Amino acid sequence: MESSGLPADVYSPKCPTRQVLDHIAGKWTVLVIDSLLDEGTMRYTELSRRIGGVSQKMLTQTLRSLETDGFLTRTVHPTIPPRVEYELTDLGRSLAEPIAALRHWTESHINDIERARAAAGN
Repeated sequence: MESSGLPADVYSPKCPTRQVLDHIAGKWTVLVIDSLLDEGTMRYTELSRRIGGVSQKMLTQTLRSLETDGFLTRTVHPTIPPRVEYELTDLGRSLAEPIAALRHWTESHINDIERARAAAGN
């Protein structure tokens, strides 16, 4: 992949891949994308209920960032009150495999991690 004609390099502090990596690796981003992968189109309140512990501010910021980066679309339906729906784009759906692998790995290894934490006194 290239940016501005230069090779992408996630290790370079000036490369925009750093921002993208930081963004897609965030816990709220992973949970939003995973929810939309599982459920398809969702409304804000549905996402909020599904993702326990996310604040309104963080969910709004995450959704805006995902829309800005082209991972999802936001559709406002002209009803009263307005109905807003979120759906993954092809780019967002392309994260299905890496996110599923990360979720599976985390769920498969949580007991090992918890034992290590307990042994370390944390």
